[in-house]
Amino acid sequence: MSIPFVYSFNKKMRFIQHWKAVLTSLTIVALFFLIWDAIFTYYGVWGFNQDYHLPFLVLGMPIEEWMFFFCIPYASVFIHYSIEYFKPNLLLPKKFTQLITLTVILVSLYLVVTNFTKAYTSVNFTVLTGVLVYSYLKGIRHLRRFFIAFLIILIPFFIVNGILTGTGLQEPVVWYNNAENLGIRLKTIPVEDIGYAFSMLFTNVLLIEFFKEGDTFQNPMN
Repeated sequence: MSIPFVYSFNKKMRFIQHWKAVLTSLTIVALFFLIWDAIFTYYGVWGFNQDYHLPFLVLGMPIEEWMFFFCIPYASVFIHYSIEYFKPNLLLPKKFTQLITLTVILVSLYLVVTNFTKAYTSVNFTVLTGVLVYSYLKGIRHLRRFFIAFLIILIPFFIVNGILTGTGLQEPVVWYNNAENLGIRLKTIPVEDIGYAFSMLFTNVLLIEFFKEGDTFQNPMN
């Protein structure tokens, strides 16, 4: 988080000039996901190991979890906009992006229908489906870049989330009730977490673009 924040003041990119759009988007998305998080924590869909966090809880969640929904999205959308600024032509072809999006929508719908009784699976892929359907209709141009950015984001995602879910630890920092998910793990990470991260991060991008009101990151070299 600290490195993206410092580089937000870069005189060329000037990411910080859009702080109102970014902060507003982070807050709206965080509110939605924190409510979701609080409900799932209350019903035991997932939880937090008290040995690894401060003793202060808000709505049953540690302070660190609240910070997560601001710090991680900020660092992630910074990666997306860094690509936009420094590599403006790095885009997936539109038709290929549409194909990927439709494929993920169909897979997500199938998982919702076939796992309706599993809370994390059904809610997670329902949200992902909604985000992608809207994006297919209204935000495909942003997906052309974000799919690339997301592949980069997945590198720190697997490292950090792997540790949080127990990689290298005797017990996980965040535990999951396997009765409420597919039970498929990428080492220690539930596969649903990838869809969860995508929905959270790309919704931030969509809202940032909305609040920017047509303003864009202009590369003075173009």
